[in-house]
Amino acid sequence: MTKDYEMKAYEEVQTWRLKVMKRSGMFNKLSKQAQKKINSWIPEKVHLIVTDSIKHMVKATLVGSNLTTKKQLAITGGLYERDELLKEKHTAYRKTAVIEGAGTGAGGILLGAADFPLLLSIKMKFLFEAAAVYGFDTSKYEERLFLLHIFQLAFSSEDKRRETLFIVENWDEQKEKLVDMDWRVFQQEYRDHIDLIKMFQLIPGFGAIVGAYANYNLMDQLAETAMNVYRMRVLDAGRPLDY
Repeated sequence: MTKDYEMKAYEEVQTWRLKVMKRSGMFNKLSKQAQKKINSWIPEKVHLIVTDSIKHMVKATLVGSNLTTKKQLAITGGLYERDELLKEKHTAYRKTAVIEGAGTGAGGILLGAADFPLLLSIKMKFLFEAAAVYGFDTSKYEERLFLLHIFQLAFSSEDKRRETLFIVENWDEQKEKLVDMDWRVFQQEYRDHIDLIKMFQLIPGFGAIVGAYANYNLMDQLAETAMNVYRMRVLDAGRPLDY
């Protein structure tokens, strides 16, 4: 069972990896070009303010999530059991994100604006749980930095996805070159990824449906990325698990 499941997981990781490397469609390329154009119209001072705000927001979330995440989860078994536990946690966090998205979406512009930090907090907390499930210690700075790269891999454009995938695949080598995130790129990639659908969430009434649907899919996207990245890391390193 153990080796059979590891082979199955390895094959699923390879399938996911091909999906990550896949070229974007014409619509996504045109959307990215439009977003770049819009970003070029925004004054540099505004970019700096937004970047700094998101940087501090994410860092505060990282500290809070690290403090509230159980460092040692009572997990017995191997990769299969850990994958199943992560699926359970994903279901719970996705439910929270859907409720949050529907609630803020129903409130129109004011509550819709509050969705950004709330959803960000839910996503980060989930990533800390994912790290704990696979036995990685998020009290270490390098592991918290790794979490941010998982996040960036899940919510980035084609070129940035490829670059980030290379980093997480070669983490032991690449982490030595990293001191901090490029926060300007981090926030722009994330905003560009979610801006289009989140814009509709600001419409009262209709926004509740969009908010719930968007958050459901965004959590699925994050969970799929986290599971496969940690699977890849465990399998490639031959990391010992408690069988």
